[in-house]
Amino acid sequence: MTAGQKKVLLVEDDRFLRRACEKSLRQQGFDVTTAADGAEGLDAVRRDMPDVVLLDLLMPKVSGIEVLRALKADQSTRDLPVIVLSNSSRAEDREEVAALGVVSYLVKSNLSLKELGDQIRKLFEPS
Repeated sequence: MTAGQKKVLLVEDDRFLRRACEKSLRQQGFDVTTAADGAEGLDAVRRDMPDVVLLDLLMPKVSGIEVLRALKADQSTRDLPVIVLSNSSRAEDREEVAALGVVSYLVKSNLSLKELGDQIRKLFEPS
C-alpha cells in the first residue's frame, strides 16, 4: 500500500506543530486530517475512520488519555493504531499509554517529521 492510501488523523492543540506535521505528512504522500483538541479528535475518528491516529496527550476539552481510553473501549476503533506525540518523557506517562495499547510514544522535542512519516509507513508494511 502506498502512503497516499493511508488516512492519518493528527490530534494536536499546538497550531504550529499541527501545521508542520500536516504539511510534512502530506508531502510524504499521506491523506491528513487534523483536530485541535480531543473532542474534535473523537468526532473526526468516528466521521473519517482514519488508518492511524497521531495523538497529543495534553489538550483542552478532552485529554489524549481520555481519547485513547474512548477509542480502546469502542469495538469499532479498538484496533485503530495510535501513536502518541507528547512533551512528556515521564516513564509513568509511557507506561499508562502502553497499557492502553499505543503502537509508539514519541517525544515532541526529539521529533523528526521524516521519521514520523517513516514510522507510520512501517505500520502498514507486510510482516
